[in-house]
Amino acid sequence: MQPIGASTHDSETTIDHSRRQFFRASGLSLASMALTSLLNAESSSPRRINPLSIQPAHHAPKAKRVIFLFMVGGPSQLDLFEHKPEISRREGEPLPDTFLEKAKFAQIQASKPKLLGTRWKFARHGKSGAEVSELLPHTAKIVDHITILRNLHGDETNHFFAELHMNTGMRQPGGAGMGAWATYGLGSMANDLPGFVVLNSVSRPRSKGAIYSNGFLPSAYQGVPLSPKGDPIVNLASPPGFSRPRQRRTIDAIKGLNEQRLAATGDPEIAARVSAYEMAFRLQLSAPELMDLKGESAETLSLYGVGDPKQPSFARDCLIARRLAERGTRFIQINHTDWDHHSHLIPGLTNNCRAIDQGSAALILDLKRRGLLDDTLVIWGGEMGRSSVAQITNKEQIGRDHHLSAFTMWMAGGGVKAGETIGSTEELGCFPVDSSDAVHVHDLQATILHLLGLDHELLTYRFQGRDFRLTDVYGEVFHKALA
Repeated sequence: MQPIGASTHDSETTIDHSRRQFFRASGLSLASMALTSLLNAESSSPRRINPLSIQPAHHAPKAKRVIFLFMVGGPSQLDLFEHKPEISRREGEPLPDTFLEKAKFAQIQASKPKLLGTRWKFARHGKSGAEVSELLPHTAKIVDHITILRNLHGDETNHFFAELHMNTGMRQPGGAGMGAWATYGLGSMANDLPGFVVLNSVSRPRSKGAIYSNGFLPSAYQGVPLSPKGDPIVNLASPPGFSRPRQRRTIDAIKGLNEQRLAATGDPEIAARVSAYEMAFRLQLSAPELMDLKGESAETLSLYGVGDPKQPSFARDCLIARRLAERGTRFIQINHTDWDHHSHLIPGLTNNCRAIDQGSAALILDLKRRGLLDDTLVIWGGEMGRSSVAQITNKEQIGRDHHLSAFTMWMAGGGVKAGETIGSTEELGCFPVDSSDAVHVHDLQATILHLLGLDHELLTYRFQGRDFRLTDVYGEVFHKALA
């Protein structure tokens, strides 16, 4: 039995196409009979008809869906989740040479960069006693529902490429986003909405659509961005005077032509095109309904901190993410940018935390009370962390540079332990104390797929003569975080 994504509908289609052309040209009756049988079998395949049809998992899943709260730019773990009093005590001293020899900075040019302590108070919260900064008072209230991973690490100091690495497993454009891989491997449970939906509440990441692209996967698995204002999806509405019945007839006619071509060639992009037309037709009704929050109670809007339901905000996106989860969307990604605090750390971090804290916490609480948290995996974090040394020493301009060796993310629901803090760094917050607690970007990706019921080593796609996968040739499931 062939594993999911192992090759039955990727570039081998090109080989099948060549075989068909040969048999047609040869005029051999036996070949023609065999070809007819093959085409009939292929045309009846659920994935040929609908690329987003439900697919069997490799093993029993813990999570049915994922919500990724992506804090683009790199939140400062030392000011949010990992209190280091020793750094504050030694503020202004140069980073010791033993640390400097191993540290990687993106912009700091000083030969002896100086330690920078946090400007915020920390306290322990919940039964777990997790330490959280005063910048995140709402997150502090949900610590018993989440697992904090302190020792994430990556390979890329440049934001553009680090964003790609976190989301696609590749450090250059052209790869497929995690949501694309998830929908490719499992399909989607949503009939009237895309399987992979993206919300950009403030602005788009540096890498723009590259982090939620389908890459080399068929276009049916592309992340679909929803607009906070106007039409939820660009060019979705029909032109004036074009009735819905008339549009239905047009789509049916195009579908018939596409299906004839699909039967002749087996090209998966044609199946994706048919699916896209059908999805767009259904989205004309389902997308506006999704974005309209008038059916949400005043208590729910208050829980998320949504003031005006029509105004874009991260809180509103979190509420829409819950609505998408209820409707069966497989992978939901919310991108919140501007966490790159090389300077103006104090106002920048304060404003960002104020924007995302209540919505993030409310999402966990709302999913839990609706019975959705157990099978929804929620992830919060950025593509890197921030350094323990000051980049700019002016009191008003103070900031932190990039840090790759140990940064923090948290996870909740979907088979993850609750109320755990895993990993710690030494007293200056630069490197992990225990390497067994370290989680590489590829380990995180392998763990996400594992919780969805997918083996990251089996979920492959053949492209240009080689098998690709989200984790490239790396990655191990981080079992310490699993319930």
